[in-house]
Amino acid sequence: MKNQLLHTVEGLKDIHPIDTSKKNVIERNILNVINSYGYEQVQTPTFEYFDIYHYKRGTADGKNLYKFFNREGDILALRPDVTPSVARYMATFYSHTRGPKRFCYLGNVFYNNENYQGKLREYTQAGVECIGIENAEADAEVIALAINSLLASGLTKFKVDIGHVAYFNGLVNEAGLDNDTQETLRMLIDDKNYIALEEMLEEHEIKKNIKKAFIDLPKLFGDASILEKAKTYTNNKISIDAIDRIEEVYTILKDYNVSKYVSFDFGMVSKLQYYTGTIFKGYTYDVGDSIVDGGRYDNLLGTYSYDAPATGFAIKIDELLNALTRQKIDIEVLTVNTLLVYNKGHRSTAIKLAESLRRQGMTVELGINGLSTKESIEYGKAKNIGGMMMIKDSDTIILKNLSTDEESTTLISDLVEGGL
Repeated sequence: MKNQLLHTVEGLKDIHPIDTSKKNVIERNILNVINSYGYEQVQTPTFEYFDIYHYKRGTADGKNLYKFFNREGDILALRPDVTPSVARYMATFYSHTRGPKRFCYLGNVFYNNENYQGKLREYTQAGVECIGIENAEADAEVIALAINSLLASGLTKFKVDIGHVAYFNGLVNEAGLDNDTQETLRMLIDDKNYIALEEMLEEHEIKKNIKKAFIDLPKLFGDASILEKAKTYTNNKISIDAIDRIEEVYTILKDYNVSKYVSFDFGMVSKLQYYTGTIFKGYTYDVGDSIVDGGRYDNLLGTYSYDAPATGFAIKIDELLNALTRQKIDIEVLTVNTLLVYNKGHRSTAIKLAESLRRQGMTVELGINGLSTKESIEYGKAKNIGGMMMIKDSDTIILKNLSTDEESTTLISDLVEGGL
């Protein structure tokens, strides 16, 4: 019990003040970019009825959810993904309307990993959902928005890999594989388990070109030249149409001037079954997982009785913060400019001065902890506060630079126009 009182649950973590400040800056910068594209922010509940995330909708594996009961005996679940909640929200409040809707969100999600391997079980997502538009322009818009959001965070070295679920689906249909075999194949390709993949394919009678396509899928990634290579494995219409769609999206991304951040990956076969078209993931170095996931999900809203195409993405804020920290990318955060210390006789003056300086945009911490001057200086330096003000009398202040220890004197009436 003693250890439990001092430790967080496995997969959860505390975030210290400086990292919290950096995280807030990242979130604000990303939301500013997202809002500039016309996306309106919504908030959905942290937990919902379990059926919202039911596996039949392809949203999550039920055994990986945090589940509990309410007083009425209904099964509830902490959200593992915000997209299903936004889909439910859309069907609830816009059931009698049609036309494009652009929503964005910022919130925490929870995923009970079966095998914990250093991955967080609670993390923050910032994302968008573009609803009611089926075309390649919408696909390109959300990808460009994801890229510009990452750039706004300060990240500069990253790639967004683009794929299409229909390429894999077309090969599966051509091979005539049943659903269970498809899912096993999907898992092996996604895990890049080449040996098990080849062993599995040997157990089925599949045309040589299709078998080679499956074996090569995990390695079928790279620049735009990979699009032509993907066409050499098959001529089935589903897979070829998928390549054509990616090419169209890529052309539009050139107009957005973000194509240099793009690559292609036909081995990207998402475990989220609700994806139906173009999918993408963003990666950067010094982080072992993707920092953004997204794609088209044209059938999901129909499961909530609102049939509409949609596409979107979610940025993993915690992974992004890790990347920025490890890459030593500076994030400017609001820090305390001044420590204002005083004795009780000057308390009223100190409080009024602090409030006046705050209205002028300064960040002022009052020294109300009863420390001596020496202790206050040590405290200010330990907290990286830039300077200290010491009230000498009703209109005189000693200014001390805590970096250089230089001191000067000024008048309160000089700091506050019109006085206090």
